[in-house]
Amino acid sequence: MKSSVKKKIGIAGLAFGLLTGFSACTNLLDVDPKDALTSEQVYRNVFDADAAVLGVYGKFMSLAKQYVVLNELRADLMDVTAGADEQLRQINNHNVVQGNSYADPRPYYEVILNCNDILKNFKIMLEQNKMRVDEYNQRAADITALRSWIYLQLGIHFGAVPYVTTTYENAADLTALASLPKMPLETLIKELITTMEAIPPVYRDPYTTTTSIVAAPVDGYPLNKFFINKLVLLGDLYLWDNQYLKATQTYRLVMETAARTGIDPNSEAFYATYKIHYAGTANNDLAVGYLDGVSDVNKLADANTLGWRSMFARRNTENWFNYEWIWSMPFDKNFKPENPFIDLFSNINGRYQLAPAKQAIDLWNSQVQTNNFPFDARGRLTYKTVAGSPVIMKYLYNYVDPRTGLPIGATLQEKNGTWFLYRAATLHLRFAEAANRDGRRKLAYALLNNGISTTFDSDPVGRDESLQQATFDVPPYDFNARNGDVPLFREPWYRNAGIRGRAGLQNVAVVGDSTVSIENSLIQEAALELAYEGQRWPDLVRIALRRNEPAFLADKVYQKLLKANNPNAEAVRTKLMDKSNWFLPFKLK
Repeated sequence: MKSSVKKKIGIAGLAFGLLTGFSACTNLLDVDPKDALTSEQVYRNVFDADAAVLGVYGKFMSLAKQYVVLNELRADLMDVTAGADEQLRQINNHNVVQGNSYADPRPYYEVILNCNDILKNFKIMLEQNKMRVDEYNQRAADITALRSWIYLQLGIHFGAVPYVTTTYENAADLTALASLPKMPLETLIKELITTMEAIPPVYRDPYTTTTSIVAAPVDGYPLNKFFINKLVLLGDLYLWDNQYLKATQTYRLVMETAARTGIDPNSEAFYATYKIHYAGTANNDLAVGYLDGVSDVNKLADANTLGWRSMFARRNTENWFNYEWIWSMPFDKNFKPENPFIDLFSNINGRYQLAPAKQAIDLWNSQVQTNNFPFDARGRLTYKTVAGSPVIMKYLYNYVDPRTGLPIGATLQEKNGTWFLYRAATLHLRFAEAANRDGRRKLAYALLNNGISTTFDSDPVGRDESLQQATFDVPPYDFNARNGDVPLFREPWYRNAGIRGRAGLQNVAVVGDSTVSIENSLIQEAALELAYEGQRWPDLVRIALRRNEPAFLADKVYQKLLKANNPNAEAVRTKLMDKSNWFLPFKLK
């Protein structure tokens, strides 16, 4: 049965590719039909619908390179190398000219038009009883959310864009879109919120494990993390719209995934899933740790199966990967598109065009661990010095061993890797950002620093445990981290360590206006924790817009360029003090 399903998906995936101008991953293409098929021959049943969804995600993966470059190189943590081409230098210097492929909105719209075509045909399938209502709702919600995510990215980078939800005869012909009115970012966000809120709540959760599209792995890859998480997208949209309570309510649903999906409350998964679990004793987790405890600075847990680094290397069949990652997509040597990050970052078998900025390295080195080591170990795990040069390693750990320079696979041509899109740390930082703005500063401080139980325990000795280690607040701010041994009890959040606690760092202080101080610390912590994962430029834009403070963004980019001895530093800062210059020129022709 399994092989017959895969074959059906393969035939439909290729047929759909022929119809819409994109090709799905080649592991789905089991049969080469002689001729292109009509839509009636493609959209026949739920398995064909699954093939359409997988096909558009295959096309979506082609945006990975553009996504990382725009969201990181435009900001303050990534810099160009001597090997960078002119287009990357333009992005870095905020001086983009027409023809720059990284600043081209057309690849985004190609996926959007594919989504529109799928949604139209799904509706026809529903009307013709080729899909049940629940099957339609699940898949339509997924495609709608993916399209909304792409539109949010377009708005962040281009400021005002055409918002199109209808189909076109030729998905490759984008010239007609150029003459359409453009929707500004603030309006676009509200439109996307309306679109996402229209999805019935029961269909905002991920596909269930019994849904045909995720029931069986594809080429050994489970698909449970492959699809967009609709709730984190909706939470992010609320956050961009300054609807802080709605943002925290939505994020909290994801934080409580273990309880909501019926995971055994006595299991490790219950306490670890999306909760920023504290460090264990054997480094078999995602926390910063040392092989001998804390005494030897040279014994940092630094392997594909140990500590914080391992979240970027473990295959998505392992528990700890699933406890952290909410959305990730694998690149594999056996299917297209090819992993683009080798070429960008590797100096072993790539072009080594992008590297960590000195500004980022200085930021990691300015932190102090609880064992008084004077650096943030996450920096040493995010990048490595390879063959004498600093190399961003987050995307390379499944490709090359940084100590030896040898490939992880049989050859350097096996360019396996992952596109990292959203994880538990992102979720906690965003929840804390919204909670802080909603007046829950102590809770935001706890999630940022060393966790719920420690922050909300004012008297660790001789206190009544029933009155400590919990927020005693209304939902969604009701976190319970209490635990005791006589009698034995463990509340759901008792293992929460906080972002900095998991990294083994000392707490950050609150200075001056507590709301702004905590927000500043959260955005800085996002830099330390999430560097190069595609979150940095949106973070800077969101905060600068919220405060109406262009210098918040401009100064950080300026410091990066200044420390790199970039002669354009002052001119770029002056340019970015005008928020209209945060957005790229929108050209479709």
